[in-house]
Amino acid sequence: MRFINNIGSACVLFACLLAINVLSAQEIIEDKPKEEKPAEKKDSTSTTYKAVKVDGVAAVVGDYIILESDIPKEREQIAAAGGNIEGVKDCELMGSMLEKKLYAHHAIQDSIQVSDAEIRGQVDYQIQQFLQYFNGSMERLLEYYKKDDEQSFRDEMFEINKSNQLASKMQAKIVEEVEITPEEVREYFNKIPVDKRPVFGTELKVAQIVAEPKVTEEEEQRIIDRLNGFREDVMERGASFRSKAVLYGQDPGLKDAGYKYILDRKKPRMVKEFRQAAFALQEGEVSEPFKTDFGYHIVYCQKIRGQQYDVSHILLRPKVSDQAIKEAKERLEKIRQRIVDGDISFADAAKEASDERETKNDGGQLINPETQDYNFELTRMDTGLYAQIQNLKDNEVSLVMKDEDNRGNVKYKILMVSDRIDEHQADYARDFLKIKELALKEKQLNAIEKWQSEKIMDTYIKISGKYRDCDFSSNWLKK
Repeated sequence: MRFINNIGSACVLFACLLAINVLSAQEIIEDKPKEEKPAEKKDSTSTTYKAVKVDGVAAVVGDYIILESDIPKEREQIAAAGGNIEGVKDCELMGSMLEKKLYAHHAIQDSIQVSDAEIRGQVDYQIQQFLQYFNGSMERLLEYYKKDDEQSFRDEMFEINKSNQLASKMQAKIVEEVEITPEEVREYFNKIPVDKRPVFGTELKVAQIVAEPKVTEEEEQRIIDRLNGFREDVMERGASFRSKAVLYGQDPGLKDAGYKYILDRKKPRMVKEFRQAAFALQEGEVSEPFKTDFGYHIVYCQKIRGQQYDVSHILLRPKVSDQAIKEAKERLEKIRQRIVDGDISFADAAKEASDERETKNDGGQLINPETQDYNFELTRMDTGLYAQIQNLKDNEVSLVMKDEDNRGNVKYKILMVSDRIDEHQADYARDFLKIKELALKEKQLNAIEKWQSEKIMDTYIKISGKYRDCDFSSNWLKK
């Protein structure tokens, strides 16, 4: 289990790309005799057969098999995906594969459901990603993966995704009811020897005030009128929505998705305004223009399949004038000067003047997306944020900085380090949330190990050949 955690951080996309080659490990067991093929004839009366090595079954777990060839393939995939396999033995790789198959097998036994439609959507997206590496050529993609046709390629990808999702849901089910009490956290902490307690790095609390350039009402109306024109062309004149999305749309992700997004009523995706507009449509309808944080949209409903909607959209972003950008910077410079002069606190200034809704009512305090609290560990801080605050002293207000996102949106901000905790050994009161997280992970790991030990004994498992000599950390050989 710990081995899986170590190698699981490899790049997901590369792993998906390479995972195509391990479909043999997803096959249901079939008891078929292995045949040797004739190699050559010596003469008309005597025929000799050359021995052909058959890819044998290395292990069986429930309804799944692992072939001998899957182990070196697994090693190649981990290495290519950036994982560190130095010193990792074949036995360890076999152990991790046995665990995956055990999860998938019992997910089926426990009637855990996965959505075939959702998996097909994942396959569609992955194929679009794969095609980017081959300049859009399906022929080259199939040739690279030695597949005869696109459908067989899709079928194999479907099985990989389904097996992975079953295993993931089984693991989630095992730990979903594992909770930890404050007393258990205290016991976990107290059993750690004082000289072995974890050391937490320097942590900062960071606050910011943001000024965004304002879009004029005239520019917003221009965008709305243009989208209404597109809508009329499609609804009343039969124009192609896809053509307009290709020519005028400003959502780069739409092209990567093949100009189609799949929305599911039961699984929220996209911002609330987008979902509301999409789910209000019938097939063939185009929505009225509406606004989100990304700009203005119209949505087209291509097809409805139960709870799933195939949609496309056209996104237009209003242009911000140079004058508006200048005014935003000047406005923030005046706010900064008021703070420096002591006329107003940073927190009050954020509540009064910041354009960032997520932080303004919290005095501008940034929330760490990993921990969902205000503390940022210095060594794990986003590099962009670190670059902006690295030279700031505590409670010092930065100069006005220009910030531009990947969509080209410009804004200005000032930052302040509002609190600092130097590197220190874990303290129960100060670091309770971090200690609680560590304690919960240990309890979840124990629950998984207990489940695994029980299921190994209840499941048909057969290990063949050299892997019977492995010293597994789990009792796969049932000794």
